[in-house]
Amino acid sequence: METCKISNLYQLSETIGAELFQGLTYPWEALPKISSFICELGKTLDPEVYEQQGENVWIAKSAKVAPTASLNGPLIIDEEAEIRHCAFIRGNAIVGKGAVVGNSTELKNVVLFNKVQVPHYNYVGDSILGYRSHMGAGSITSNVKSDKTLVVVKDEKEEIATGLKKFGAMLGDQVEVGCNSVLNPGTVIGKKSNIYPLSMVRGVVPANAIYKKKNDIVEKQL
Repeated sequence: METCKISNLYQLSETIGAELFQGLTYPWEALPKISSFICELGKTLDPEVYEQQGENVWIAKSAKVAPTASLNGPLIIDEEAEIRHCAFIRGNAIVGKGAVVGNSTELKNVVLFNKVQVPHYNYVGDSILGYRSHMGAGSITSNVKSDKTLVVVKDEKEEIATGLKKFGAMLGDQVEVGCNSVLNPGTVIGKKSNIYPLSMVRGVVPANAIYKKKNDIVEKQL
């Protein structure tokens, strides 16, 4: 599944967590490693740029954090990021440079690359969102299957057993997810693809595509 490979989804220069992905083939392989990675990386951060606030929580001094936000470690909030009113970060999260985590948005076990926007009532769990990806208002990742079985990533021809019970979505760079969409467990969306509002997405969406509904995915006219 070439679309699902880290090298085809992400520009690793656009995250402080680039080393997390070294030696891996698929991005979901990083999910169990996020917590320990943050704890080690945090110790190396420049105290002139980042301030440690509580156990395993590092926040860039240039970031804007609303006083009503709930921040739990392990957590790194990078430079110029914005954490808005009543955001809830449960832990195991990297929030990239210039990223926006909005009103009542909840994060858990995630990597948000630089300039990611999850600005309005989003839930993002056990997921990795690439550079400049954006989730419209009310769109969420569903990270556990209803039958609680392990997640399998599937496209039309192949499937990959991940061995993970919790796996939300992998969004490539510059992906746009429409409002009130649900990304089901094991969803992978290729670079620069768009998801229509109110979509229920499962499986692999190729790069440079427009997802209108299941079995109606068209190539972008670039």
